Formats: sequence, C-alpha cells, structure tokens
Amino acid sequence: MVMTVSSGSLGQVNGKPERSITLLGNDCLIRSKVSLASLTSFRVGGPADWYTAPQRLDQLLACLEWANSEELPITLLGGGSNLLVSDRGLRGLVIGTRYLRHTHFDQETGQLTVGSGASLPRLAWKAARMGWRGLEWAVGIPGTVGGAVVMNAGAHSSCTADILINTHILERSGTLHVLPPQKLGYRYRTSNLQGGSRLVTQATFQLQPGYDPQQVMAETTEHFQQRRLSQPYHLPSCGSVFRNPGPHKAGWLIEQTGLKGYQIGGAQVAERHANFILNCGSATASDIFQLIHHVQERVQHQWYCLLEPEVRILGEFKVC
Repeated sequence: MVMTVSSGSLGQVNGKPERSITLLGNDCLIRSKVSLASLTSFRVGGPADWYTAPQRLDQLLACLEWANSEELPITLLGGGSNLLVSDRGLRGLVIGTRYLRHTHFDQETGQLTVGSGASLPRLAWKAARMGWRGLEWAVGIPGTVGGAVVMNAGAHSSCTADILINTHILERSGTLHVLPPQKLGYRYRTSNLQGGSRLVTQATFQLQPGYDPQQVMAETTEHFQQRRLSQPYHLPSCGSVFRNPGPHKAGWLIEQTGLKGYQIGGAQVAERHANFILNCGSATASDIFQLIHHVQERVQHQWYCLLEPEVRILGEFKVC
C-alpha cells in the first residue's frame, strides 16, 4: 500500500477547494480539480478529479498503486492533441505523460528508444538533423509517442506500425510487458490498446542512420509544409476529427455535403480542410461534440456512410 500525506488546500477551483497529495517515498504530486482545457489542443474541457504528471517510472507506478487503493478510474493524457474532454471534466485520476520523454538514439543499431511523452514532431526534426530516415512523415502530427503507438498515427502513406520494434506496456496491476507490433492488433488508425487500461511507457523504433542530414531535413521540411498549406493551424483543433472511410476521404465527404464553415456555438468546420473542427475562441466541448454529431448525421444522410471519430471523446456528453 502506498502511504500518502495531504499538503492541504491549494486554493479554489470553481468554488471548490483544490487539494494535493504527495506520495511518500517519492516526490510525485497528485492534485485535485485541475482544469484540462489548457492541456488539450482543443482548449476545452472541465477539471480532472485528480491529476498527476510523473517524471519517472517509479512515480508512475506509485500513482497507479494509489489509484488502485482508491478504486479510481484512470485516464492517460499525452499531448492532448487527439482528445475532446467533456465540460464536466473527468472522474478519477488523469495521468499526464508529457514528462516521460527520455530519448536514446543507438548509432550501432539505428534504433530510437523514447518515452511515451516525447513529442512526435520534435523527434522527427531531431532525427532529420542527425541524418536518420524513418520519421519524416511524423513532422506534422501534433502528438506524443504514446498516442502514436496507441492509435497507429500516420501520414504520407507511412504509419507507426511500419517502424515500431516494440513498446513497453504497463498494466494497472503494475506488471510491465514488452510487446512487438504483431501483438497490438494494428489497423488503420487503431490498435487493441485503445479503450483499455494498459499504459504505454516507452517505444523503440527502427530508423535508418547515416544519410545526409541536409537531404533528410529537406524531405522533412517538405512534409511539414504540405501539412501547413493544406490544414488549418491558426486556431485550436484536434487535428483530423474522423477516420477516412474509403474510397473517399472524410474531408471530401464533408465538403461535398456543404458543411465547410458550418458553425455551432464557437465550433466551426474549417474552411481550409473539412475534416478539421476549429475552436473559434469561445467554443465549449459541448459545441464541438454537437458539431461532430451534426456532421455525422448529414454525411450519413447524403452518402449512407457513418463517419467514425478519430478523436477520442472522453467524459459525459449529451446529444441535443
């Protein structure tokens, strides 16, 4: 059992006192009533009952043990780029992985081992500067390694499954497994890690070192510019909202339905790319959720195709 001590009140959040807990034996702090809006790329969402951001594996294990002792549900939060969090917030313990970002490039094997909280675009730029091929496609994906492993992130006809050697998976019990991609059930933008309680702590990728850094940088820059020209980044969004159903892309179906620019509250279908929903400054999570539902209804009515969200929708929502 993990012993804890309370450090008392830290102030007021929505009229309620914010509390913190320090886990004895390490310096990991667990705080109550932490707003999640600033931790997601949509910039919406209510508070977490409890929030922590461990920097080491032992802290993560201690947080898991504490959550188990309190019988709390657990939600992992990486870069927050593929999430829509309810205005009511999230119950239980939210674990932010953004500080789990240790990185090691092995020159002999060409393998990159990296913590789950590391930024995918930053890794792509770093690999390019070193003359390592394999991550050029990832430069425009605004997420973390953990999220990429879980959802099989990809772009430009490449994806995480193509280069993954193995990933370290932590069970709620504290048991650690090292799994190859063949055990993850990879498909287009999904894996068997989605929707479960297993936590990605790190991943190892196979890259190809020894190339001219200027050439790899040029190719990486080209991928980056392609995404910047075709996708809106001037306002908060989650990236692509829907999976591409095939044979047509989700953005094309939405555009042909006439929904570019359509708005509910402060949420808008982007003019530049219809598979993006933008927070125009005053959107609530409910606005975005209602717009997602409206787009699904309209596309299904016209094209007999139900678009499946790529964005993870967390918490309580009601369809109006």
